[in-house]
Amino acid sequence: MNRIKLSSAVAAVGLLAACGGDPDPSQYGPNPELPAQQRGLLPSMAVASPAGWGDQRPTVPQGYTITAIATDLKVPRQALILPNGDILIAEGKGGKDAPALRPKDFIAGYVMEQGSSTTEGGDRLTLLRDADGDGRYEGRAVFAENLNAPYGLALSGNALYVANQDALVRFDYQPGQIRASGPPVTVTSLPAEINHHWTKALAVSPDGRRLYVGIGSNSNVGERGMAVEENRAMIWEVDAATGFHRPFATGLRNPTALAVQPGIGQLWAVVNERDELGPNLVPDYLTSVRQGAFYGWPYAYWGQNEDPRVRPQDPQKVAATIRPDYSLGSHHAPLGLAFSVPAMGANFAEGVFIGEHGSWNRNTPVGYRVVFVPFRNGRPAGAPIEFATGFLGEDAARGRPVGVAVDPRGALIIVDDLSNTVWRVAPVRPQAAAAPASVQ
Repeated sequence: MNRIKLSSAVAAVGLLAACGGDPDPSQYGPNPELPAQQRGLLPSMAVASPAGWGDQRPTVPQGYTITAIATDLKVPRQALILPNGDILIAEGKGGKDAPALRPKDFIAGYVMEQGSSTTEGGDRLTLLRDADGDGRYEGRAVFAENLNAPYGLALSGNALYVANQDALVRFDYQPGQIRASGPPVTVTSLPAEINHHWTKALAVSPDGRRLYVGIGSNSNVGERGMAVEENRAMIWEVDAATGFHRPFATGLRNPTALAVQPGIGQLWAVVNERDELGPNLVPDYLTSVRQGAFYGWPYAYWGQNEDPRVRPQDPQKVAATIRPDYSLGSHHAPLGLAFSVPAMGANFAEGVFIGEHGSWNRNTPVGYRVVFVPFRNGRPAGAPIEFATGFLGEDAARGRPVGVAVDPRGALIIVDDLSNTVWRVAPVRPQAAAAPASVQ
């Protein structure tokens, strides 16, 4: 399809979008409202055009401050807080030009590209350092370069793991180190053919013996055939010592962020669900991940709701589908997940922060924010609370949250891959009272 035809098609989508917004049903929590499926010639498509922050910044709750601690990065995606307080940022842009199967694939690709940074991916890890503890991170260095679209990050002892788009690799790490001492060692190769969903999420077990890698599907609902989905749409469990891997859980369309629950050891994930069933289907979700469980993709969604587009269907797979724990709403595109700590303040002490990158498969955008899902007794309990907003303006996007990381000393790090900024949100600390003047 040439540019003229593509532009005309996109204009038609714009006219359709102008006909009205998308009503937003109650889709948060364990029992989301699932409306009827909507299928047509073209799905709802709209993405907010990029705009700079200028002198503005995201909005955070009263009693918290937000500061840009790094700018002019090269498509930052995820962050890792190191034991000494340094922050590692993975920078990169992956994926390949998968052959389009339908005209709407061209259009959807074009629409999504309009909401992305035009900066070339850095293929590197950048280290940020706050030497004097004032929260400003005046030190900055390239820790490692010549990587291949790094995304997931994890540290266990002196082993620093990085999930590139094609391989899980390991660096030796010493506290305080500002640059890798040598090239990485490959732990295991990762699926990289087509790489429709290229991001590889990463977490490590508390004992450091097992690594968990989230690997997205190569299509929306298997339209390229299931042969290209081998070893995909699942979470791998990898032996850290040998690189041996096996499926830990399957049927997860695109598990974009993983986190291990402190004190419990339970693995959790946020998952981007399928598109083109309507503006309010299918809910993206947060879930604990059960070993050996099947979560439905591509045959079913949100439990045993069959997707009629998948042929041939598999009734046994549909019947075996596990319902996720907590709906985040449709097309919010969660890409970041981090458990909180008490130092984040009483209202945000127990639960998870989630970075929502924002929708494209709706006329009215959703996401473009960081939310907090409160937990009670180790489980989600209550509606999500908006924690950082303002990324989406009235007619443009100033930023798009991706990774989130919690500094145990009391700060949330937000990675923004549209403005290429890293933000730090922290509670306002009461100033120490001045010492009384001495009496002469």
